[in-house]
Amino acid sequence: MWRARAAAVCVVCQSLANSSYGVKGKSPLQKLHLVSRSIHHPHYTSSKFQRPPLRTSIQQFSSLNRLPLRKTKLLSVKYGYLPRRNFWVARLASRLLKLRYLVLGSAVGGGYTAKKTYDQWKEMLPDLSDYKWIVPDFIWELDEHIDFEKFSKALPDAEDLAKLLPDFDKIGESLSSLTGFFSPGSQGETAFRATDQGYENDKQYKKVSDKEKIDQLQEELLHTQLKYQRILERLEKENKELRKLVLQKDDKGIHQRKLKKSLIDMYSEVLDILSDYDASYNTQDHLPRVVVVGDQSAGKTSVLEMIAQARIFPRGSGEMMTRSPVKVTLSEGPHHVALFKDSSREFDLTKEEDLAALRNEIEIRMRKSVKEGCTVSAETISLNVKGPGLQRMVLVDLPGVISTVTSGMAPDTKDTIFSISKAYMQNPNAIILCIQDGSVDAERSIVTDLVSQMDPHGKRTIFVLTKVDLAEKNVASPNRIQQIIEGKLFPMKALGYFAVVTGKGNSSESIESIKDYEEEFFQNSKLLKTCMLKAHQVTTRNLSLAVSDCFWKMVRESVEQQADAFKATRFNLETEWKNNYPRLRELDRNELFEKAKNEILDEVISLSQVTPKHWEEILQKTLWERVSTHVIENIYLPAAQTTNSGTFNTTVDIKLKQWTDKQLPNKAVEVAWETLQEEFSHFMTEKKGKEHDDIFDKLKQAVKEESIKRHKWNERAEDSLRVIQHNALEDRSISDKQQWDAAIHFMEDTLQSRLKDTESVIEDMVGPDWKKRWLYWVGRTKEQNIRNETKNELEKMIKCNEDHAAYLANDEVTTVRKNLEAKGVAVDPCLIKDTWHQVYRRHFLRTALSHCNLCRRGFYYYQRHFVDSELECNDVVLFWRIQRMLAITANTLRQQLTNTEVRRLEKNVKEVLEDFAEDSDKKVKLLTGKRVQLAEDLKKVREIQEKLEAFIEALHQEK
Repeated sequence: MWRARAAAVCVVCQSLANSSYGVKGKSPLQKLHLVSRSIHHPHYTSSKFQRPPLRTSIQQFSSLNRLPLRKTKLLSVKYGYLPRRNFWVARLASRLLKLRYLVLGSAVGGGYTAKKTYDQWKEMLPDLSDYKWIVPDFIWELDEHIDFEKFSKALPDAEDLAKLLPDFDKIGESLSSLTGFFSPGSQGETAFRATDQGYENDKQYKKVSDKEKIDQLQEELLHTQLKYQRILERLEKENKELRKLVLQKDDKGIHQRKLKKSLIDMYSEVLDILSDYDASYNTQDHLPRVVVVGDQSAGKTSVLEMIAQARIFPRGSGEMMTRSPVKVTLSEGPHHVALFKDSSREFDLTKEEDLAALRNEIEIRMRKSVKEGCTVSAETISLNVKGPGLQRMVLVDLPGVISTVTSGMAPDTKDTIFSISKAYMQNPNAIILCIQDGSVDAERSIVTDLVSQMDPHGKRTIFVLTKVDLAEKNVASPNRIQQIIEGKLFPMKALGYFAVVTGKGNSSESIESIKDYEEEFFQNSKLLKTCMLKAHQVTTRNLSLAVSDCFWKMVRESVEQQADAFKATRFNLETEWKNNYPRLRELDRNELFEKAKNEILDEVISLSQVTPKHWEEILQKTLWERVSTHVIENIYLPAAQTTNSGTFNTTVDIKLKQWTDKQLPNKAVEVAWETLQEEFSHFMTEKKGKEHDDIFDKLKQAVKEESIKRHKWNERAEDSLRVIQHNALEDRSISDKQQWDAAIHFMEDTLQSRLKDTESVIEDMVGPDWKKRWLYWVGRTKEQNIRNETKNELEKMIKCNEDHAAYLANDEVTTVRKNLEAKGVAVDPCLIKDTWHQVYRRHFLRTALSHCNLCRRGFYYYQRHFVDSELECNDVVLFWRIQRMLAITANTLRQQLTNTEVRRLEKNVKEVLEDFAEDSDKKVKLLTGKRVQLAEDLKKVREIQEKLEAFIEALHQEK
């Protein structure tokens, strides 16, 4: 502007010096100014001189267009002829006047214009104090690195600078005196009118409303920010692609180097170990992680999905979907994949079928972690998400806080969710990401009160308002959203406040479409245009960057302190172990299980070392104990009641055939299986002197029971065994005297054993005899006296008829009862029959034993088939058949045991041990004790400390 006005003044001076009036003759006087004429020609006054009318064309201008004035063209006017004269003095004076006007005009116009322009531009500048966030932080920290005081002292003082500037007051006086030289209608007046007209245009421009200027600047600033945001996103996308290519090359081994674990992966491993570590000695997990809390359906999971850039969580309309904490570790990688901590399967997050499978797997794991009768679980599900451009951090998505327990929920669901949330937020280094639904009334929020209790000063809380698009549409006063964002409606304080949009509520929306919708919304939102929200407070991308920065800042500040705490804990545990178990190695639960596993497998192998003789002896003895009662009661006694040998043999053959077809094979297999169990239990529970470790007893017992439960004998073994037993029982040929004597010995032992048992039963029935009564001072009960009298009567009956049948007739029962009543003893008929059974049994066994003694010399008659002999030893042949069947059955079962069943049992034991090895709860239940727990804690603390130290070293290297 000041250049334009200076140019205007110069035009005036040039017009004064170079203007020529329309005179035909070129007289020196005609080239002079009117003032010069009045000086040199006193007789020719200026008042008599008539100025011809001027026709000017002046271009209006202002300080903005900077257009120069057009030169004024004076109309040519013809005057009368004047004689030519030489006035060299006048010409010299006119030249000096031209120089004076030129200098004075330039100084006045330039200085005045400069001052006006400076004031105008100063008023037009906006207040940029609200946009300090645009300037990087290091600009504000320059005073820490540069000594501005020393720099300011080197500059000249303000007074010296003021001397260099022109004196605008004097310039104004000179300007007023200069205007006096010109009469109205002169060239100078025309020029200054043009200058004043431009100045008035400037005044009119200044009348523009300040509000419109601010709105215009804000809109330009917003467009500029969005422009650079798009440029930044484009550069980041290119950077992401380049990093993806580099990582892919590393995966293919182009650089032939082994990639180290990323920092976030190392840190996540530490957190995984800590999640399984039962802290003792008051050592608590204070390592940082981002805890995502919020009311149910507030959008926690959606925010987490936007940060992870994938729809990875199960979703439902209004129902509780997050039933257990989900730890999500975000890290950078060449491919966008997800995998669980305990699984090697990778889910490709760019494929919809893999996303659906991942959501289904997360839902299944959540439901498995919830115990029966509960709605939520405190068990953490660990998930790793890798992809190009992801911000490195660890987030924990917690179940949504509820205010009311609805139908279908456990009664303690609300309290359980509160306790889980508090457990995570009580960590002094945990970053609380508080999610608030912007579409509902802020007064209905529960989580803000909970967060304010855990972090009253807001030193580690980040507040996020979701569904801002619905909030802006539904809320009557937009200032209310600003109050929510600034935390004025809540008692909760926070490090930062953010507003995000996580979609239109459609579950099928992609992450890219949600990002575009979010950017479009905030670009047109009044919240940004009216400065209610700042640009860095919106979009999930800015939120992700802020959370990541806060997370790593907290990690760097606290990780070394936590490493020192675990170092102290390790020292305490090692000292306790040395004092209590100085001669034992520090074996944790898994190592102890492996040791016990080897011992159990060795003991199972010991079964194959059992001799065949030992197996057969045990099997034969056990089988006879199991079937002897049936043989005596159901086969031998009924057959012995017959009158001749033919009937005896027929009865025996029939009953043996029935027994073999129905019961005997099954009984034999049961005996073999029980024998195998007893031998297996013997090896498992046998103590081995000083080497025995009782810490394995519960585990061995559980393995034994589970293996026996799973083991099933070969079903076809009974069929083959039935044929063998049937053939053995049909054989009646005793080949030599030794076998005959063995059969008699077997028969005597059996009968004596039965006789002894029978006499014991009778003694219990009738009470002690007179010797015991006198020696031990015991007596009989009333019932025993009655039975004793009944026994005496029955014995008299047997003495009268030693060949009496096995059963009493009714008239015989009546006779005995009347005889006892005559003695004053009232007896029930059932009691008589019961007593008769035992009395006759004893009589029969005694008779059989005496007959067995007679048959010792009967082998000769046997060979002749008892022809021409009154001695018949068919009962000895029966017992020989039974004895031979037992021997053959034992041999067959022994072969099945050693060849098949022992190996199958060993296989079952291995399967049980493998199942137990995968079941952590089972190992914790079976391997218990102070020693185990101390070794377990010591191992985990060592592992945590080592991983923390490795992480800290890598952190320092990166820094």
